[in-house]
Amino acid sequence: MTLTSSYWPADTSDLVQDTTVGDVLRSAAAEHPDFIALVAGMPDPADRRRWTYRELLADAEQTACALLGRFEPGERVAAWAPNIPEWIVLEYAAALAGLILVTVNPAYRPSELSYVLNQSGAAGIFLVPEFRSPMAAYLEEIRPQVPDLREVVLFTEWDAFKATGIPTEKLPDVPCDEPVQIQYTSGTTGAPKGALLHHRGITNNARYFADRLKWVPGDVFVSPMPLFHTAGCVLGVLGCAQARATLVPLVAFDPGLALDLIETERSTGLLGVPTMLIAIAEHPTYKDRDLSSVRSVTSGGTPVPADLARKLEADLGVAFTIVFGTTECSPLLTQTRPDDTADDRAETLGQPLPQTEVMIADSSTGKPVPIGAVGELCARGYLVMKGYWNMPEETASSIDAEGWYHTGDLASMDERGYLRIEGRLKDMIIRGGENIYPREIEDVLYSHPAVAEVSVVGVPDARWGEVVAAFIRPAAEAPTQQELFLFCRERLAAYKTPNHWVFVDAFPLTPSGKIQKFVLRERFVAERAADVGP
Repeated sequence: MTLTSSYWPADTSDLVQDTTVGDVLRSAAAEHPDFIALVAGMPDPADRRRWTYRELLADAEQTACALLGRFEPGERVAAWAPNIPEWIVLEYAAALAGLILVTVNPAYRPSELSYVLNQSGAAGIFLVPEFRSPMAAYLEEIRPQVPDLREVVLFTEWDAFKATGIPTEKLPDVPCDEPVQIQYTSGTTGAPKGALLHHRGITNNARYFADRLKWVPGDVFVSPMPLFHTAGCVLGVLGCAQARATLVPLVAFDPGLALDLIETERSTGLLGVPTMLIAIAEHPTYKDRDLSSVRSVTSGGTPVPADLARKLEADLGVAFTIVFGTTECSPLLTQTRPDDTADDRAETLGQPLPQTEVMIADSSTGKPVPIGAVGELCARGYLVMKGYWNMPEETASSIDAEGWYHTGDLASMDERGYLRIEGRLKDMIIRGGENIYPREIEDVLYSHPAVAEVSVVGVPDARWGEVVAAFIRPAAEAPTQQELFLFCRERLAAYKTPNHWVFVDAFPLTPSGKIQKFVLRERFVAERAADVGP
């Protein structure tokens, strides 16, 4: 198909299935009951418990019965813990019981926790007593401020809770269009919004993801992605279940642990955001490991440097695939294929997944822009969320009257339907009336051998309104500012070449590994103000 404008009609050849999260697990257990479904990705091999699909279903159904002893279908229950196996059992159990799971970042502090519990109206919370912070103490601190919260269960008392389930209790029939999760956006501007996802959306999205990767029963998938993120609990958990593969979630990201698990569990697939994959490739034992089982490496969540994709393909002899999505879209819109060309795998986001309608829209007209032009990426179809929980105005501003979800991402599409991300609408730099897309500059700088990581942002300027600032984490041999300036000037127009260069030892990251550009911008502005003085 050759496109004449930046509009991709949905590929309807692979039907959307009317499935629920519970259906997915029951089907896997029926087809391959004795295949390993889950391995606890703990540092100590003695703690790496294993579940077959039969055992995982039995645990989930018993837990669902216990949940129904305390909650009514449709109520919200929160999960607040790192990547422990019980989190996954709770995910399946809540879905089987007709509850809505509220996924909570374990890095949250008391005020953030209070906001999410109150905004979601959570009736219960499951948590670990401590993980890098005193979580149980935080909960006690804000408990008086959360009047709807009536049940608190510690994962350390999981077996006792699970035992309260009555096995003969009938689990409800859950419609596939019912909500199943509330996933909170990162909230880099304003309060976090809870994307209300439904069974049909996340189950089909995970299936299309696994199918495009060509996963088969018995594959093993190591995932350092946090379970509170859709990459962890949708792509990882449900993608593996639909492929009848084994999921090995790291309890928390550590590059050495990731390498241990890939090697010992004979992982065939690996998922991680670029910062995670860079850390794995920079680990001192990386080159000494037996990683021959790996068949595919998948990344996304933030722009993926083309050089990183090519390096890992060369190192491991694998197909590197890039995914692009947003929480509100369950989460994936596009994905490269393992058999795409090397350039497409490294430099594009691939084509849209099945049943996904995509348009690159002109912000002034709402119509598709010409092929190759930059506009806002919009999506429509089964995958779009029901809306933001209890935020009708925010929902209406994100999903228009024709059902298009506006991602806020700037993208372009070629005549084959392959997409490229050019940046965020809010990240776009406007220098003296010229639009500058940070991704283009980042790609140039990533190609310099002395640059390990880079992030480009716009910073205030009295003359131009905004100018370009580049934040660099150097490789082993640090480059000079002049060297990088000349490197950019040979490859970019003068107005795109950074005016400011900042060398850093590390970047501020979200818990899912994305660079927090707004933090870099705020720090830069604050430091410049301090230099100027009163």
